[in-house]
Amino acid sequence: MKIAIFGSGGVGGYFGGKLAAAGEDVTFLARGAHLAAMQTSGLHITSPLGEVHVPKVQAADRPQAIGPVDVVLFTVKLYDVDAAAATLLPLIGPNTVVITLQNGVDAMDMVAKYVGSDHVAGGAAYIVVVLDRPGHLHHTGGQNLVFGERDGRRSDRLAAFEAAGQRAGFGAKASNEVETELWIKFVRLSAWAAVTTATRSPMGVIRDNPALFEMMMKATDEAIAVGRARGVALPADIVESTLAMIPNFPATSKSSMLEDLERGRRLELPWLSGAVVRIGKEVGVPTPIHQFITTILTPFVNGK
Repeated sequence: MKIAIFGSGGVGGYFGGKLAAAGEDVTFLARGAHLAAMQTSGLHITSPLGEVHVPKVQAADRPQAIGPVDVVLFTVKLYDVDAAAATLLPLIGPNTVVITLQNGVDAMDMVAKYVGSDHVAGGAAYIVVVLDRPGHLHHTGGQNLVFGERDGRRSDRLAAFEAAGQRAGFGAKASNEVETELWIKFVRLSAWAAVTTATRSPMGVIRDNPALFEMMMKATDEAIAVGRARGVALPADIVESTLAMIPNFPATSKSSMLEDLERGRRLELPWLSGAVVRIGKEVGVPTPIHQFITTILTPFVNGK
């Protein structure tokens, strides 16, 4: 299976690195110092699950240098989706699938404008990983991908990628309910990202402070109400399953939006809390917590 990793930071670098280490034909699209480090020294992953070093990495700075592939793991930040998707066509063959792994619930439609709906599948990544220096990733928790075709069918192309992921040793699941899967993650991440970023605090601080924990759960309730009002079939036990997950997060874990804030980067706020507010207005559901978070973080949305 020929795979391109479009956006080789934390998420793309980790899953691409695991696939490459397992012998899959993987090429990373990257830029600058990170590209140079991979081309000279390969890709290193530090993880509680064991160290991974791929000494020889196929890496390029433009899709034209790669050509058509079977699967594109599309892992750029949401604010880069339009610009990046406009350059995807050299990677697209007759049966290529672009698996969008962005946060939020807008990425599939955004990418389909450039490559067509038949070439797009949705995905959600459950992982805590950061590119801490060029050519090196620091992984602290989770390693699961859920992905699915827009029409809910189990396609051969996603079944093949599911098998490749399982051979590589991470959780890979082809789902026939990708919209629900994306919204489950969106509900959880929008609340977690909101409160950790607004307070500049990792999960342990939120978890141990009753008032902050209550705020995070109210933000979760808002997103659930918005999703159900939009017609998304969220599970009846989503609150209970979310509560069961929270104790498993490392106390030091941070949302990617908090990581971006600390590094002076742009924020995905418009597609997280901002999207909860926007969709809430469309369906007539009030979202005061997410509105507050959106308001206080807006001055930082474009980074430094």
